[in-house]
Amino acid sequence: MNPAHRVAQDLHPKPCGSIITAVHTILPVFPAARLPPPIRHLNAEETRALIRLLHRLARRPVRPYAWLAAGAILAALSLPAEAYIGPGAGVAVLSSFMVIFVTILIAILAVLIWPFRMVYRLIRHGRRPKSMVKRLIIVGLDGQEPKLTDRYMAEGKLPNFKKLADSGCYHRLRSTFPSVSPVAWSSFSTGTHPAKHNIFDFLDRDLKSYLPLLSSTRIGRVERFLKLGKYRIPLHKPEMRLMRKSKPFWTILGERYIWSTVLRVPITFPPDNFYGAELSAMCVPDLLGTQGTFLLYTTRPTSEKFKEGGVRIPLAGGGDRFESKLEGPPNSFLDGEPLMAIPLTLEVDRASGRATVVVGEETVELELMKLSDWVPLSFRAAPGITVSGICRMMVTELDEHTSLYITPISLDPENPAMPVSHPSYYSTYLAKKIGPYSTLGLAEDTWALNEGVIDDATFLKQTYDIDDERESMFFAALDRLDSGTLTCVFDATDRVQHMFWRYIEEGHPAARGHEDSEHKDAIEKLYLRNDALVGRVMAKMRDGDMLMVISDHGFASFRRGINLNSWLHAEGYLTLKDGCDGASEWLRDVDWSKTRAYALGLTGMYLNIEGRESEGIVKPGEEAESLKAEIMAKLEQLMDDEKGEVGINEAFDTASLYTGPYLGNAPDLLIGYNDGYRTSWDCATGVVSGPVFEDNVKAWSGDHCIDPRLVPGVFFCNQVIDDDDPALIDIAPTALRLFGLKPPAYMDGKPLFEKTKSFSGAKGGSPVAAPAKGE
Repeated sequence: MNPAHRVAQDLHPKPCGSIITAVHTILPVFPAARLPPPIRHLNAEETRALIRLLHRLARRPVRPYAWLAAGAILAALSLPAEAYIGPGAGVAVLSSFMVIFVTILIAILAVLIWPFRMVYRLIRHGRRPKSMVKRLIIVGLDGQEPKLTDRYMAEGKLPNFKKLADSGCYHRLRSTFPSVSPVAWSSFSTGTHPAKHNIFDFLDRDLKSYLPLLSSTRIGRVERFLKLGKYRIPLHKPEMRLMRKSKPFWTILGERYIWSTVLRVPITFPPDNFYGAELSAMCVPDLLGTQGTFLLYTTRPTSEKFKEGGVRIPLAGGGDRFESKLEGPPNSFLDGEPLMAIPLTLEVDRASGRATVVVGEETVELELMKLSDWVPLSFRAAPGITVSGICRMMVTELDEHTSLYITPISLDPENPAMPVSHPSYYSTYLAKKIGPYSTLGLAEDTWALNEGVIDDATFLKQTYDIDDERESMFFAALDRLDSGTLTCVFDATDRVQHMFWRYIEEGHPAARGHEDSEHKDAIEKLYLRNDALVGRVMAKMRDGDMLMVISDHGFASFRRGINLNSWLHAEGYLTLKDGCDGASEWLRDVDWSKTRAYALGLTGMYLNIEGRESEGIVKPGEEAESLKAEIMAKLEQLMDDEKGEVGINEAFDTASLYTGPYLGNAPDLLIGYNDGYRTSWDCATGVVSGPVFEDNVKAWSGDHCIDPRLVPGVFFCNQVIDDDDPALIDIAPTALRLFGLKPPAYMDGKPLFEKTKSFSGAKGGSPVAAPAKGE
């Protein structure tokens, strides 16, 4: 690697709006061998001098000219550059010359007006407020359970958590109503209850069709095209909206030019536009537009469909060679939008337990039950237009039958088909820095493990690899952060507890037949891994840094499922269409003209309100309130007669939980399930038939979609806070307070350091036996 390339990679990526940003980011993107000669021959000292000069000229954002100015600088340095000249290059060269010429003029103008922009900014915003800290580092460990944390700390297994608690504080952290990740992390980022940020569950419902919608994002369709032969040229981009409302704290900080890096915090797709960098997380779709669809190519004959998250594809052929195709997204450039596809060939060597997959132009060597590295995929949409994705593969059978598992196809971070980062090139920058990585919102393939397509070991391998990707991003950002905030959410704790809780609870129905699993200690090992991560973070702390380690909720067992739609049907609140048995998914068998209430999502129940739902029959006002009170009374302390246990602690009226402009979008009731219970798999997919109570026998055996009072999160900090009962909604106003800003009046949370004026040095202390990454 040449010195210029190395220096550029070592620099902190500054905001999208500054001249220096583009230079910092462009240089690492291109391989050293492809850099134009003048840059390629710069030594490290010369490059640093160039960067320092640019930094002095553009310390603050110059948004309209950022890329143009960077292009001018690079163009000026690379006029003799070698380049490929193809058909039509004459016009391109003339156009390029004009672009370079105009860009140089704009760059000069931007530098000349910079002092006036600074004066304007000072008049408009005043000086940057005085901060209590230099850097605020927030490590989110999704789902870390305080009871397990307490146990492992008492056993001496979490020395770094213990040291952090002793040097500052450790508390339970009140979650949100409901304690569901998209709701909780939205409250974390905005400091508000759901009625102000508009996220109430993973799912919302279409008021016309009653069918489920993803709660966080709306992705529209292209409606206008220009016809050119057999191709259609789209005349506009599809609408893409983030449904989360209220400003996250990093946007408010950015308005005062305080930098934030935000890595994989849920409900950030499409990404926020602010003074900082962000990589989106939960609800980023796969290349097929779903929330994660795995593929199983198999010779096993079956007509049975997977309950969730996967598709079976027959393998054609026989002997040692099979042929099929890998289908991608719809091709919007053609009428009818047929699925794009690339050929797939599988050749097996059963004796050696190996196989070769040729997919498109890629050849992948596979070993039985071992995941491949990331495999690039390219789907041709039209001449010169391709859609890129990445996946991993594994042969799961090589005996009488042959089966090939392919993970959900993730958007290629180097060339994503949809925006997954801000600035848009940030995902590419990270890919060049750490290698390919998953962009899928729910990256760990819980569905494949639930359906028995992969085993525990494969799931753990996948989860740890994703965790390693996240850690590499985090430390790359931390090393470059001079001041401001860095927030990163690590998902592994949530995913491992969801899938392995069955092994830490004696008699769990999902553990039947697996009592002697070699992965019974998977959760404990994950907590030790988290402790090692915290130790490595503590080792990076400087004077004036504040470190918070938090979880959005805790965890509990999921032994029994409750089908509330079955219960509503039995109680006469929900009616089926004539001749229907309620076995269809997504409430398709429901007669809405006779139905007064229905359940949808993981925690919500709705009344079928006249004038709100398309076929509503319950009159708003007194009738609706009376019905709501009646159902709440029946649900409270709902008994599971078979087990002699309470299945539901309490049903909560959302109108009494919180207020805000989006309260009308909330479920009418939130269901506070007891420890050990959750909505059943059938109820979650809108099936009405079947028992009200049933055992949960799937690998997904732990959960948190229950009474939020039972599953608080954890809060560690290297400083003592003012409040002994902190809540997740307190983090956003606290972040603003730490950087000298007054939280907006609409925020529901309160700063945790309101009484504190300054800190005498907020280091986390040296780590305790923090092993190197991967140990």
